[in-house]
Amino acid sequence: MTTADEPTSTRSPLRVVLLAVIAVGLVLLGGGLAVALGLGRDDAAEPSAVDVGFSRDMALHHLQGVEMANAALDRSEDPAVRGLAFDIGTTQTNQVGRMQGWLSLWGYSPTGGEVMGWMDHAGGHSGHAMDVDTAVMPGMATEEELAQLRSLSGNAFDVEFLRLMIRHHQGGLGMAEYAEENAETDVVRNLANAIAESQTAETTLMADMLAARGGTPLPAP
Repeated sequence: MTTADEPTSTRSPLRVVLLAVIAVGLVLLGGGLAVALGLGRDDAAEPSAVDVGFSRDMALHHLQGVEMANAALDRSEDPAVRGLAFDIGTTQTNQVGRMQGWLSLWGYSPTGGEVMGWMDHAGGHSGHAMDVDTAVMPGMATEEELAQLRSLSGNAFDVEFLRLMIRHHQGGLGMAEYAEENAETDVVRNLANAIAESQTAETTLMADMLAARGGTPLPAP
């Protein structure tokens, strides 16, 4: 068995390869664990209730966005809608991995606590202790709306997808802006800023796409 005092040149090449594979797997685990592992070097701040609550709730919020994006990839025949859905699904899946990686590193479970309890009441969202499976965060679609979306096809599907995703982005924007202002850690503030910027741009794009397809937006959350 190789010991720590043995020169590198005597170690098994296969063992070195396996160690490299394991290292890559750890970096990829959770879609962004490498970012989480950088906290020790770049971010000494202790996560606050905002950091933890935002990471939990935005991850859940994103997962519904990914669900709707996957539905569009399955059902839409519009190349522009499919391209948008692919971008949203890919980006938000990666961001979910990053947030869940941070929670793991901080020693918190991916769910728990008061849904939206990390946002100040002055921000318009009071915290409610509720089961996360039935929690409706700002902009999220209800199960009835998701079922209706899955029943549609063609232009009707594209219009309803864009309507729901615009409202979804609008709800997530408020969460991101609050976290950007109030989180303690750089990684959460930076991600919140990136989410706010990208979702603002995508909302503008989707509003144009919706109008071009004869649809009108839902009321803002």
